[in-house]
Amino acid sequence: MLTVDFDRVHAGPGDKVLDLGCGAGRHAFEAYRRGAEVVAFDQDTAELDGVEEMFRAMAEAGEVPEGASARTVTGNALELPFDDATFDCVIASEILEHIPEDDKAIWELARVTRPGGTVAVTVPKWLPERVCWSLSEAYHQVEGGHVRIYRADELVGKLREAGLRPVHRHHAHALHAPYWWLKCAVGVDRENHPLVAAYHRLLVWDMMDRPLLTRAAERLLDPVIGKSVALYFVRQEVAVGPR
Repeated sequence: MLTVDFDRVHAGPGDKVLDLGCGAGRHAFEAYRRGAEVVAFDQDTAELDGVEEMFRAMAEAGEVPEGASARTVTGNALELPFDDATFDCVIASEILEHIPEDDKAIWELARVTRPGGTVAVTVPKWLPERVCWSLSEAYHQVEGGHVRIYRADELVGKLREAGLRPVHRHHAHALHAPYWWLKCAVGVDRENHPLVAAYHRLLVWDMMDRPLLTRAAERLLDPVIGKSVALYFVRQEVAVGPR
């Protein structure tokens, strides 16, 4: 399930792509399939072990074009181990809401993007996230959990200050918002609750079969209750450091 629209970023053959805070690797895998030179970056070594294994499996299965490459790097988003202007594209999907010093992370991701390169940032949308916080303290008070709720314009302003010019935004995953509201209402750890389990089966069916009815419903609902907002930028000049 992708949140980023890959037709809006530089992630094709020959492009250098950083998936910052890659987690399980969903966006890194898509960039690899498209022929990019991919770096999957995260502080969770266990997650990166799984990502590296999938990279190998994709290559062995012939799922990636000739010239594509992929590797994993462990590190801190506040101190990226890359030179200035290294990447044609940086993806930071559902990561900034976890970072207390988000300003530093933003300046770092801007620093490593080349002038003219593209940046895609996704975070939870304000309204669906506010509902989750209201329903459950456990949802956002776990270790490594969400430390803030962004308004899109606020986040765009922070990224502008780092030298990134906004070019597009959209919302995604409206059908997933009620799932998280249910989980928060009954207890975030109660995966086997009948309502949660039933809705999860619906989401899996939707992702696997992509029926026209649910795809149309999600497109209509995304602007209202989309779980995520996706923001796209172009790097204007090399960042010199946070103010």
